[in-house]
Amino acid sequence: MRPTKAIFCWSGGKDSSYALYKVLQEGVYEVKYLLSTFNGNYNRLSMHGVREELIEAQAESIGIPLLKVYVYEASNAEYEKQMEETLLRIKKEGIDTVLYGDIFLEDLREYREKKMAPLAMQCVFPIWKTDTRWMLNDFIAQGFKTIVCCINDGYLNEDWCGRLIDEAFIRELPSVVDPCGENGEFHTFCFDGPVFKKAIPVTRGEKTYKKLELKTNDHPTPIKDVGTRGFWFSDLLLQS
Repeated sequence: MRPTKAIFCWSGGKDSSYALYKVLQEGVYEVKYLLSTFNGNYNRLSMHGVREELIEAQAESIGIPLLKVYVYEASNAEYEKQMEETLLRIKKEGIDTVLYGDIFLEDLREYREKKMAPLAMQCVFPIWKTDTRWMLNDFIAQGFKTIVCCINDGYLNEDWCGRLIDEAFIRELPSVVDPCGENGEFHTFCFDGPVFKKAIPVTRGEKTYKKLELKTNDHPTPIKDVGTRGFWFSDLLLQS
């Protein structure tokens, strides 16, 4: 039986990398494209703040073409319009399956399925309900390497931003923080591992802090109220 053609919604972080690894191992789906959303004003990955050139380097190393969706107004309406237009173009190539790296957020899954239904596209969640502590340990055991590029200061302080995820990271995480940051506690950039043909040469730049803006952004779920005042970002740079 031939694999089903699919696209993979790619964030560049550990969950995406691990989910893609599982998909490629199982061989049920043929991933034709990685799909990423960028803030077109800054050429950075939405939410994570990772530079566009780093996501391009990941796609090149993985060997799967990268599709880009650009948003400029940071609104749900704009995000949904641009995403729908992109997906409808993909459907013309005979692709009607979208893969996601979500783990347990029911409202996020429901949102995705609701938006895909009118397009007659199927949502698949390869690592759904995987135990996050087990997964993070296996992620490290499989040889993946990732760095924290963004933290929510309602959960973690500035010192966690820019850290590599290793055994010490897992051991020192506060109990209120999900090991995979599934509640939005932190975001990551994966630069090495079994899905890559070669490691992404990345270095840390400066840290910046952005206060929480009380407006709708392109993320489909609201930020959990945990006393968040803002976010720390570690600017990651592609080494030449």
